[in-house]
Amino acid sequence: MKLYEALEKQLKKEPNYVTDNGELKKWVIINKAQNYDAELIEYLLDEPTLKEKFFLQVAGVLCFNQSLFIQFLEQKNYLNDSYTQYKNKVGLNMDGKYLKQRNEVALVWPFKDCVLEGGQSREEDKREEIFFNETLAQDEITQLLEPKVLTNAKRYTADGEKPLDQFNRNEKGVITDNLIIKGNNLLALHSLKEEFAGKVKLIYIDPPYNTGNDSFKYNDNFNHTTWLTFMKNRLDVAKKMLSDDGTIAISIDQKEIIYLQVLCDEVFGISNRKNVITVKRSSVSGAKVINPGVVNVSEYLVIYCKNPSLWSPNKVYRKKQRDERYNSFITNFEGNPENWEFSTILDAWSISLGIEKSKLKKYFKDDYEQKLEEFCFSNAERIFQFVTLDDNAVSDAVVKLKEQSKSDDSKVFILEREDKLNYYIYKGKALLFLGNRLLEIDGSKAFGEMITDIWDDVLPNDLHNEGGISLKKGKKPEKFLQRILQLTTTENDLVLDFFSGSGTAGAVSHKMNRQYILVEQMDYIHDLPEARLKNVINGEQSGISKAVNWQGGGEFVYLELKKYNQTFIEQIEAAQTNQQILEIWEEMKAKSFLNYNVDLQKQEQHIEEFKALPMAAQKQHLVSILDKNQLYVNRSSLNDKDFAVTEQEKNVTKDFYQMKK
Repeated sequence: MKLYEALEKQLKKEPNYVTDNGELKKWVIINKAQNYDAELIEYLLDEPTLKEKFFLQVAGVLCFNQSLFIQFLEQKNYLNDSYTQYKNKVGLNMDGKYLKQRNEVALVWPFKDCVLEGGQSREEDKREEIFFNETLAQDEITQLLEPKVLTNAKRYTADGEKPLDQFNRNEKGVITDNLIIKGNNLLALHSLKEEFAGKVKLIYIDPPYNTGNDSFKYNDNFNHTTWLTFMKNRLDVAKKMLSDDGTIAISIDQKEIIYLQVLCDEVFGISNRKNVITVKRSSVSGAKVINPGVVNVSEYLVIYCKNPSLWSPNKVYRKKQRDERYNSFITNFEGNPENWEFSTILDAWSISLGIEKSKLKKYFKDDYEQKLEEFCFSNAERIFQFVTLDDNAVSDAVVKLKEQSKSDDSKVFILEREDKLNYYIYKGKALLFLGNRLLEIDGSKAFGEMITDIWDDVLPNDLHNEGGISLKKGKKPEKFLQRILQLTTTENDLVLDFFSGSGTAGAVSHKMNRQYILVEQMDYIHDLPEARLKNVINGEQSGISKAVNWQGGGEFVYLELKKYNQTFIEQIEAAQTNQQILEIWEEMKAKSFLNYNVDLQKQEQHIEEFKALPMAAQKQHLVSILDKNQLYVNRSSLNDKDFAVTEQEKNVTKDFYQMKK
């Protein structure tokens, strides 16, 4: 133990070797040892115990015993700084072990609206990949989930783009800017957690459906349990982001909905499952009707809350067709109610237009129903239906008035009530007015009803062009997100979508005056969510714009997680020739962080064998030897010269995490 203590005490003198939690960054130290880093060696030589243990005298020269030092650091009982431990059984297993007993993080990178291949960042990269999923065991996961350095920060307003000076904050010091973040969403969530834990009112995500039929092909081994591991890593941290009265809503289809519910029951609690909503996503047409059997036109929305005792969703109404039972019309509505006279709606409409009732349909043709509905809504206060009164459901005063009206059909009887609707009774029946059944929906009066668990009215006709951007197979309608936000949020609440895709959640949140955070890894972040939000700020009029009277305005901040080894993965993915692969390997040797067990000398000894491999196998090998803990630059490495963090990046990162400058 003395040797352990001596090593920790000595190396903790260097801030770049220490995490925010005060633990040694083991894998950073190992990588530096692999590269015979002069600074590290000087620290070891300055401590007598370490000098004696890890250096050898050879011909009067001290030689660093690299292998012994790395082996020492790799002892299992030392520097236990790993992440993602599962304690409960989910009921599903992989290789004979329950998911939560395997102590693993599955590094798979799919992002919706479509499914992302491996480390892919470009939509046009459609290849037969062989390294989509990589599993890191518990003792290998060290600084993977540490908060990351932020780069390429900019603020966008109606006046255009400009460099980010600082974040806007409220009186409690919490960032109030809308954020669009490029980077792996698991790592982004852990970077956001420190600032936004417990502050997100709604999380909406549209994750990969694991169907194999999305716009991107992906590994067939992305099976149920792997998919669940992928989702659980993210849902565990997502739960921490939710406010106590918060909601998470997840879009999914029939393939994974049952598995997802099992997982969410475990993460959020089965009593916190509030709704499973069926959502109509297409019509019965085209290729769907060729095959026999039931035509699938639906997806699902699974809704969970953080704390059921605090969860209080809003009442939301949907438009419905005019109720034809409201078919009577008061012709002298402005007069004394006792002397009201009645006609049919059609008679009244005919008279108002000066057109014979029998000729109305011929006159309006295809617009007949629409014009009739417009007449009804504009005269809703004088349109009604007669309804039978249940003596057991009304007061004695109403029953008495009802009996009086039966014996005297010369007038309408009225029972005035304070703070309640008056009763109007004629011939034993009550008048039920259309005007009292109209609701404010999407900025206008409409006949409506409370929403149910079947949403068949949220698919617009021109979804492809919503937002001024195009994304096939996956774009969610703005009307769909509007309903979710209406149900679960109010103005200024924070909305998080870490499978951003086309940016629908951000666009709708912006138009409805909600703060939002979007996370996306694909390079199309610039062409889709970023471009879409710029269009929103500039006042685009698709989607729900007219319904909420959107006129433009507002702003957002764009950020990226600063890449390190992720850059090499993307270069490997993009390589088209064997020569490019070899050039990447030369750069990796000089600049990348490799796994601790990679022997560069042996790699070079077998370089000819490597050259003889198919390109796919070459790519697989290079990706496999990269240290996945160093995909992005950790915040604790802010001042480490090896990562070349610029002053602008330092300032933005320090401001975001509220670090001392």
